[in-house]
Amino acid sequence: MRIAITSSGPDLDASFDPRFGRAAYFIVFDEETDTWQSYTNPAMDAPGGAGVQAAQFIANQGVTAVISGDFGPNAYRALSAAGLAMYLAPRGEVPSVRQLLHQYRAGNLEPVAGPTQRGHHGSVKGGR
Repeated sequence: MRIAITSSGPDLDASFDPRFGRAAYFIVFDEETDTWQSYTNPAMDAPGGAGVQAAQFIANQGVTAVISGDFGPNAYRALSAAGLAMYLAPRGEVPSVRQLLHQYRAGNLEPVAGPTQRGHHGSVKGGR
């Protein structure tokens, strides 16, 4: 399984970024090989539709699960349509990507059953 975690930096020790569509990076961890890769989010500065563009990018990386702080309605629909599981990082915390990965592996993250926020309609502000 490949897991994408939204991140403010390009490595496992970077702080988690609670925004999905506007996160600076996606850290993709491969549980099968115990390796990870960093991707700059190509949708970060999109004038609109960042959540959908980010979802398409992540799906193209072979990811099966995404961990973030919020999922707007369009991103949620795009990720759901691609068959990706979504998990919420704990609110109020700004853990590292590595810490979130450990929480995920321990089964301590909440699965997402619907959008967690309203859409931003082109706004550059994200989540929480």
